[in-house]
Amino acid sequence: MPMITMNGAISMFSQAGTKPFFYICSDTNFPLQQPELFATAMQISENVALWEEQFDIVQTKPNGNAFGLKKAPRASMFTTLFNPQESLVRDSFLLSKRSKDIGFSKDMSLGCFDARTVMYLALQTAYHLGFNKVFLVGFDLNQAAGRFYETSESKRSPCGLDQHYGTRILPSLKLMSEHIVSDDFQVYNLSADSKVPGHIIEKISLDDARRMLNR
Repeated sequence: MPMITMNGAISMFSQAGTKPFFYICSDTNFPLQQPELFATAMQISENVALWEEQFDIVQTKPNGNAFGLKKAPRASMFTTLFNPQESLVRDSFLLSKRSKDIGFSKDMSLGCFDARTVMYLALQTAYHLGFNKVFLVGFDLNQAAGRFYETSESKRSPCGLDQHYGTRILPSLKLMSEHIVSDDFQVYNLSADSKVPGHIIEKISLDDARRMLNR
């Protein structure tokens, strides 16, 4: 099955000898803090997506196809309410300046929305590429648990999951659930202990996922 992986999760692929279909890294400090993992990602991934400016900075270049990420432009209140872009689905309840950054991109060439979690970029990438079923693995959003690939010897990146969960992460996922998820684009969460409620992203077991894939 085609698999999209992100940031340090590439370590699971290298250990298993599996090449990811797509690798996405939104943490600009990751190449400096985890150079070996980043180099592995650049070496074994079929496709790589980084912020556009990152490709000019990183020392290790991707062996596969390279795609530049860019943020979707902010829309005015008039544009959002009366002349919305069909491929950039936005939150129409503009109660705050921050809400203007909440949305979902169906066409990554127009830009993407950063919900403060790289998994949200992966979801937009999956939609852009035409996948109709997405299974989220390791999407527990438990900041206290830490990152499994970080060790006491390695540099640790700051984590803002708790800080941004209520203001950016959950509102973005809710928008996706209400306006994007459909019979043509279904999203399932394999993390039983995920912080994301099941009514926003349906939680299923690994056995459920296997049965769906076998069908």
